[in-house]
Amino acid sequence: MYKLPKSCKLHKNKSFQALYRGGKSFANRQLVLYVLPNKRQERRVGFAAGKKLGDAVTRNRVKRMLREAYRMSQHKLISGVDLIIVGRKSIISEKTATVSAALNHLYGRAGIIVE
Repeated sequence: MYKLPKSCKLHKNKSFQALYRGGKSFANRQLVLYVLPNKRQERRVGFAAGKKLGDAVTRNRVKRMLREAYRMSQHKLISGVDLIIVGRKSIISEKTATVSAALNHLYGRAGIIVE
């Protein structure tokens, strides 16, 4: 099974802001993906769901779906990048499989899939 260790997550606001400012964004109807190369040999990821999505229960559900979709596809990605995955309003009514497909589409557009 694929795990998501704590050391591979972005936690600090400073890290998120640096990625929002300097990273390249890719979007579709359900998600926005921010990508920024880092100088490490590991891939770090952060998950975001803004208050426009709804109450805390809804935002937490969206973040759980994003984490699961990322966890199942992380083995296909290159290392040495920082990622932020942001959920949009239309993701609320979607299933995890649909979110996973949308995320894989963004990975392809970003060019971060290992050949």
